[in-house]
Amino acid sequence: MSAISGVRLRLVFDSRGRETLEATIETDRGFRGIATAPSGESTGTHEVPAFPKGGVAEALSLGLTAVRPALMGRDVADQVGFDGKLHEVDGTANFSRIGGNTATALSVAVALAHAAEGGRTLAASLGAPAHPTSWPGVVGNCLNGGRHAIGGPDMQEFIAFAPNATPLDEVRAAIAVHRAVGEALHRAYPTLALGRGDEGGWVAPIGNVEALEILSSACATVRDSLKLSVFPGLDLAASEFFSDGQYRYKDRTVDSDGQVSFVAELVDRYGLKYVEDPFDQEAFGPFAQLTAAVGTKCLIVGDDLYTTRRARLERGVAERSSNAVLIKVNQVGTLTDTLATVALARTNDMATVTSHRSGDLPEGWLAHLAVGFGSVGIKCGLLGGERVAKLNELLRLGGATEAEN
Repeated sequence: MSAISGVRLRLVFDSRGRETLEATIETDRGFRGIATAPSGESTGTHEVPAFPKGGVAEALSLGLTAVRPALMGRDVADQVGFDGKLHEVDGTANFSRIGGNTATALSVAVALAHAAEGGRTLAASLGAPAHPTSWPGVVGNCLNGGRHAIGGPDMQEFIAFAPNATPLDEVRAAIAVHRAVGEALHRAYPTLALGRGDEGGWVAPIGNVEALEILSSACATVRDSLKLSVFPGLDLAASEFFSDGQYRYKDRTVDSDGQVSFVAELVDRYGLKYVEDPFDQEAFGPFAQLTAAVGTKCLIVGDDLYTTRRARLERGVAERSSNAVLIKVNQVGTLTDTLATVALARTNDMATVTSHRSGDLPEGWLAHLAVGFGSVGIKCGLLGGERVAKLNELLRLGGATEAEN
């Protein structure tokens, strides 16, 4: 047994310049793990709160007075016991006392410390084989809308989904699509000052259909030029424009049946291979209708629908609501809770996609989770230091070409 000899929490800033927490776990054998907790902008109702009501300051205070004493001396290898103690100290159903970001940073940090002690990567510690035969495809945001880009399309993310034989090919393909989208926008709007949103996707005052036309054309161009697999995808974040039983776009308003038909038509017309949150976060039935219609040719991914909660995924499994689930540790607070949801998905042949948050940090542990979970995708953006850090870590895990010394 190796015991935890140090527990530290520190205020740091995420990619939006907002305060969050970094955790350090040290062991009595001189090893340590360091992890920070990201935060989302478009969050599901059923997510744990990132911080207590007093914000980061209260989280740091509770970390010193309540959390640290409870964790000191624990076996660094006992992830379940460690995460259980976090729940016990918090004493609420949703980490509203100490904050989900406190729990997330500490839970990942102890997993990293344990992996370091064993001389393994976190991916290997989570069960990844020494030589994986498949890798999570890159799910990269190329064009922003919704809450991530006010004034752009209604839909939140226009995505390049690149499932290839190697991480290097995946990253190259997805970034090439991002570049092609930018070039197309600059040609179409030569006098417009184009920018990028929270996750590095382009921002332009265009509609959903025009954005899809640009994205699908860029994917086709990259497939032809690089001979690599890359396909268009969407994260609609439909809860953000759903009210009173209607999905309210700038150019149309449809009910749930109309939304099923509209999204199914987009899947067929543009060859979408990835569709996330096409309905409101309580719409298990419409999710199931869409999955039955197009689920054999496209990933239908629940994010706000499940918020990485096993109990909500159990309902999704029973109703056949989707064929994939998005996985975000800080939606539930601990690796143990996350792994329970991943295990349920695996048991029911449901794909997992391991995801970043819009407010993230430049570290690579998400890539280890995606590989360790056996996820079909890693959703981490494409540009910006906090996004590229995850892609580069995926390349390291994939053994990207190294120069000989």
